[in-house]
Amino acid sequence: MRRYRYSEWDGSQDRPDVDAEKLIDELGRNLMSDGDLSQILNRMQQRGVRDGQGRWMPSIQDLIQRLRQRRQSQLDKYDLGSMVDEIRQKLENILKTEREGIQRRLDEAREKANQNADKLSPEEQKSLLKAVEDMAARNLQKLDDLPPDIGGQVKELSDYNFMDEDARRQFQELMDMLKKHAMESYGQQLMQNVRNLDPAALNAMKEMFKALNQMLEQRMRGEEPDFEGFMQQFGGYFGPNPPQNLDELIERLQNQIAQAQSILDSLSPKDREALQDMLRSALDDETQYELAKLAANLDTLFPTDDLRRQYPFAGEESISFSEAMKLMEKLQDMDKLEKQLKDSQYSRSLDDIDEKLLKELLGDEAAADLEKLRDLTRALEAAGYIRRKDGRWELTPRGIRRIGEKALHDIFAQLRKDRIGGHNLKLKGAGGEKLEETRKYEAGDDFDIDLQKTLMNAICRETQAPPLKLNVDDFEIFRREGLTRTAVVIMLDMSLSMFLNGYFDAAKRTAIALDALMRSQYPKDTLHIIGFSRYAREIKIKDLLYVRQGGFEQGTNLQHALSLAGKLLARQRCTNSQVILITDGEPTAHLEGAYAFFEYPPSLRTLQLTLREVRNCTQKGIVINTFMFDDTQFLSNFVDRMAYLNKGRVFFANADNLGKYVLVDYVARKKKILG
Repeated sequence: MRRYRYSEWDGSQDRPDVDAEKLIDELGRNLMSDGDLSQILNRMQQRGVRDGQGRWMPSIQDLIQRLRQRRQSQLDKYDLGSMVDEIRQKLENILKTEREGIQRRLDEAREKANQNADKLSPEEQKSLLKAVEDMAARNLQKLDDLPPDIGGQVKELSDYNFMDEDARRQFQELMDMLKKHAMESYGQQLMQNVRNLDPAALNAMKEMFKALNQMLEQRMRGEEPDFEGFMQQFGGYFGPNPPQNLDELIERLQNQIAQAQSILDSLSPKDREALQDMLRSALDDETQYELAKLAANLDTLFPTDDLRRQYPFAGEESISFSEAMKLMEKLQDMDKLEKQLKDSQYSRSLDDIDEKLLKELLGDEAAADLEKLRDLTRALEAAGYIRRKDGRWELTPRGIRRIGEKALHDIFAQLRKDRIGGHNLKLKGAGGEKLEETRKYEAGDDFDIDLQKTLMNAICRETQAPPLKLNVDDFEIFRREGLTRTAVVIMLDMSLSMFLNGYFDAAKRTAIALDALMRSQYPKDTLHIIGFSRYAREIKIKDLLYVRQGGFEQGTNLQHALSLAGKLLARQRCTNSQVILITDGEPTAHLEGAYAFFEYPPSLRTLQLTLREVRNCTQKGIVINTFMFDDTQFLSNFVDRMAYLNKGRVFFANADNLGKYVLVDYVARKKKILG
């Protein structure tokens, strides 16, 4: 019994499927204008492609956009300056508490002096009260003389003798927080493994920084540091996932420093200076020296300029320094992921994108989208359309056939739309499709007998009773379309103007469609392809898809192309030979020995030598049919002269109807419809 399982809608049910047939069709369409297969595959992954249902699949650009939106939401949420405001507010509370505590001490001293009036002499009372008043006056003066910036205030208060115990406690907590932040700037993980920041803990960390600096200096001198010994002594600072080597440790520390520096860079100049001063004030001079040396050594071995970045925060939500460090780590990861996504455009590979990081930052849906993008090439490879060779993708013979069939289908679809077709036959003979018409059998005919009509002929002729006797005159055979073997050379003008005007795309598509038609309907026919600009060369069908503009090469050497076409057709020994010329300009080059001569406007010698090749083709029975994109007076006159000499035909085409004209003309010739 069949079972059905139902689940809650989670969005994944609407995930577009990868359709290899749709992909190869899109790939073929792009190959007409860009012959770089790997680049096209990469572009499909970068910009997206439609799925089997016509919907756009997610692309690398979509992932980049989502990542940028996620980053912007963080920047729009937080006010980075609030962490300085928090410290400023704590400091104001400390000063307020201290002033109130001083006043309370004065009030208590005066009240105590009055209460003990009978126990103390007036001089003793006055002396005790004066001591408290003098201390209060000195402290109040120090508070009044504090510098206006909070960094300077923290530094001055470090040597201040608080009169109020609560204010002293609050200031100590503030200093511990600043010390923690200062250490976090060089290693957030270090502080996660330090329970308190008492003098012993700070001294131990100072020793760790000294040992680390020694290792870095050894590395810079070309020596091999004792990393294992360092980790045995200080490994507890690095938690359950310690670095495995010095390079990993350097990278971790530099990432942390870059995060802290990004915080400073993202603050206003005033807040940046204040925070830097406070962090420096929280540490003793020796520790500051070791940390400064550490930063310099790390920057020499592992520069972080590309990791530092100024982020434009514009939110209102408060954030602490520790939270800001975690946020900077997240933003740093976003920058790293965005770089990986962007770099995939140039590396033409998605293998270097960190899928785990993508999932962490953008969720499961984004990870699934990345997998779909990787499936593009997998699906094409699994379907047998492409394969990997020498580190690059290439089309398989099956892929080339599919692209040709699609080009042919598109042209025939346009033919049906335009109601072009219905070419009747004038000549009939052996070798073509079988017709419903029949005729009397003649000696030498294929014995494709129509048994029903043959028997009826015998019955009508025979007057005797059965058995029925047959003679030669009774036999009827089916007629067949009169098809002939044809050798074709299609010559594609590859001059610069053909590419710039988009004509070569149409010419390439037409040649590929013609090849598909011949392979499927007329397998005995042969097709050669010649590309020509300054020189002419034969192009195999498997290479034609990869042809694209290769730079500026002056010349339209029709003479060389016709000469090469004549040689290729001569090898076929075929009575029906045809040249299909697709061009947008008159000949401007010819061969002088082994070298091309170019001149524009065309020289008389170029025209004469080209027409000589036309006569040579005519003498060999080669028909030249010309399909031209431009109808300038010069070109029209020249091709008319060619047609006069060769008795071929001339068609004026555009990029949209070229394929129709060429294929209809080819089929018409196959069916012996002339003129």
